[in-house]
Amino acid sequence: MRIVDEIGFKKTLKFIFFSFLQTIYCLCLLPPLRKIFLVLLGAKIGNHSILMNVNFFNWHHRGPGGLEVGEECFIGDKTLIDLYDQVILEDQVTIAQNVTILTHLNVGYKNHPLQTKFPKSSRAVIVKSGSAVGAASTILPGVIIGEMSFVAAGSVVTKNVPSKTLVAGVPAKVIRKL
Repeated sequence: MRIVDEIGFKKTLKFIFFSFLQTIYCLCLLPPLRKIFLVLLGAKIGNHSILMNVNFFNWHHRGPGGLEVGEECFIGDKTLIDLYDQVILEDQVTIAQNVTILTHLNVGYKNHPLQTKFPKSSRAVIVKSGSAVGAASTILPGVIIGEMSFVAAGSVVTKNVPSKTLVAGVPAKVIRKL
């Protein structure tokens, strides 16, 4: 198999193991059970935080140990979080449904023709205290969303968002200070 040749046998086994853990996570139907399972795998999740039906991928890289969710946070249904690099949601952060948080870029196999233009990279995403991300938004790798900021629904955030700011659009632009 090409994937085994590309990443090696040990990483392939790690991928299979974390795929199994992801299946168990999907069987945790209630938010408290999901929270307990993620904490057992190394995630840091604060008191009174709720994770609805959140989907994760790249468990086999940094994994749940790279997830930090502060106190009184809410992550909505069908949110997709990339665990390739660290994701930090500080206290009282709201992530609406269908949000995508990406922490890495990879166009494919090592010999993919775009690898020279877009080399594999990863960077953490941080959402500061009191901020909210609207439904169906996408946060790209390396973005820091400042305190008390709001990302409007459907936005694609490609750059850092200053504190106390409303951003919207594709790509997200500052609409006004809050």
